[in-house]
Amino acid sequence: MPKQLHILVTGSSRGIGASIVDALAPAARVIGHATAAAVDRIAADLSVPGSAASLWDAALERLDGRIDILVNNAGIFEATPIDLPDADWLAGWERTMQVNLTASAELCRLAVRHWQSRESGGRIVNVASRAAYRGDSPAHWHYAAAKAGMVAMTKTIARGYARQGVLAFAVCPGFTMTGMAEDYLASRGGEALLADIPLGRVADPAEVAEAVRFLALSAPASMTGAVLDINGASYVR
Repeated sequence: MPKQLHILVTGSSRGIGASIVDALAPAARVIGHATAAAVDRIAADLSVPGSAASLWDAALERLDGRIDILVNNAGIFEATPIDLPDADWLAGWERTMQVNLTASAELCRLAVRHWQSRESGGRIVNVASRAAYRGDSPAHWHYAAAKAGMVAMTKTIARGYARQGVLAFAVCPGFTMTGMAEDYLASRGGEALLADIPLGRVADPAEVAEAVRFLALSAPASMTGAVLDINGASYVR
């Protein structure tokens, strides 16, 4: 890879995404993404079909036509109880799938094709979730399914393109102290959920970011396809 790496990080305005940018920035040129633009951050609403491709094109322009590493961190966590009206339940399912899985898949595809055309290789790090393996609450079927799909997609990319220098990894955080997790903890009785974490606390975003930094910058190539758990031993495989 080039000496100065070019990295695109989705969902970078706060929480885990912001910590990922902080962890990667000293070693690379990083362009972030959110629903609102800022310095070195591109605006895109990933719930809108076609927005992932527009984001990729805009990031390529900002990064002088080259992206070496893609970090898919953008995601939503919206309750969709099964007793909603049919149309509302389906809309919630499709919105979560679009943001959490389909947009990530589109970006992964564009990244792989970019590296194939350059014959350069590259790295993908997908931020999935403990829910990919353990499942989630009854109101979050879609979230768990999307994150499980992200893990399967990561492994498929790793197996399919390793010989071309394309490496793919995933991290699966459990509860992490972000605004999204705080809302969830409050809604489901925080103390009881914390009691289910042997470590006794939720993860800090910087801990997840450190794992992403390692996978993006220095993990050995033979680790491609690996999924790292960051959940305080609340779910072990």
